Amino acid sequence: MATIDYNTEDENDVSDMPITGCTESAPASIPLTEEHDYAASPLIVVDRIKYETMSREIEELRRQLESYHLTQGFGLQFPSYEHLMAFWNLIQEATSRMVRVTSGQKSLSTSTSTESPVNRPTKLLPVDELFLFLNYLATGCTQRELCHKFNIHRATVSRILVSWSNFLYTLLGSVSIWMAPGRVRANCPTDFSGTYKNTQVILDCTEMRCQTPSSLLLQSEVFSTYKLHSTLKRLLACPPMEH
Repeated sequence: MATIDYNTEDENDVSDMPITGCTESAPASIPLTEEHDYAASPLIVVDRIKYETMSREIEELRRQLESYHLTQGFGLQFPSYEHLMAFWNLIQEATSRMVRVTSGQKSLSTSTSTESPVNRPTKLLPVDELFLFLNYLATGCTQRELCHKFNIHRATVSRILVSWSNFLYTLLGSVSIWMAPGRVRANCPTDFSGTYKNTQVILDCTEMRCQTPSSLLLQSEVFSTYKLHSTLKRLLACPPMEH
């Protein structure tokens, strides 16, 4: 029966051959890929004083943001949504008789019938048209921007702006904005007590640069020899009051 001698040394045995660059005291190290430790604590050590200071600043900014009112307001300096809707309730009945610009011949056509979703000239509600017009005046954005915001055609935006400009000019122009003569005289400065004691308003004019119209007739009407550009002219009037 054959026996196996495990102590027999083989000349070809390389188990005892030294490995280049390795010693018995410093065995060869195998690089391992470091994985994410999902059991790590999420706590981060920070400066507590700095953390409390930043927390107070955040709370203060949050309170300011909650009580902050935009200077633009809702369109023409409306301080709140309630003021905007109060103005809308005053003019809502008159919007059914608005003189609108037609899309065909670019002429004015009057309508005395109450608008409904069937015969409404645009898909926007009248209150949305008012909001579009007020946004145009307050922000000065282009008609292209408005057509994207309200999802309507650019030509529709132009007709809405012209229609509401004429409508509000006619409607609000009939409202008396002049102060009573007795109230003006009661608050008139002493400098006006002599020769100018009957002064009711102080007039001034200003110009605002505008886009040059394509019509040559309109260009001749809005061109300013002082500004050397197309401008809108405004006549301002204020009572001579001390405060």
